[in-house]
Amino acid sequence: MSEDRIKKFEVRRQQLEKMSDEQLKNRFWELCNQIVEPMVDYGKKYTSQSIERSVLLRMGIDSVTSQGVVSRINEAGLLGKGAGHVVLKVSQKHKVDLRAAAKRINEDKTALEGLF
Repeated sequence: MSEDRIKKFEVRRQQLEKMSDEQLKNRFWELCNQIVEPMVDYGKKYTSQSIERSVLLRMGIDSVTSQGVVSRINEAGLLGKGAGHVVLKVSQKHKVDLRAAAKRINEDKTALEGLF
């Protein structure tokens, strides 16, 4: 290791040494969020209905249902959240499996209200 790198490490080590476990934990999650934020942004900006249908197909939701689900999610302005994420949230909210959640999204216009 170079001298410069060793010095930087020592400075960081000393800063971290002064932190409590709770402060370290908070710093860890802060750094994780910084790392993941560009990926989440990319997903929100560059997704499409066909990508989201593909995700639902891999989650075990049939093609016809996934087409309706993605249309509803898009109409609700939630496509950037990810169709799979939306279906998971509905599943958790209503305590049903993923297929039942997808069916609920297609049949119940209020299923997407208050998720986020």
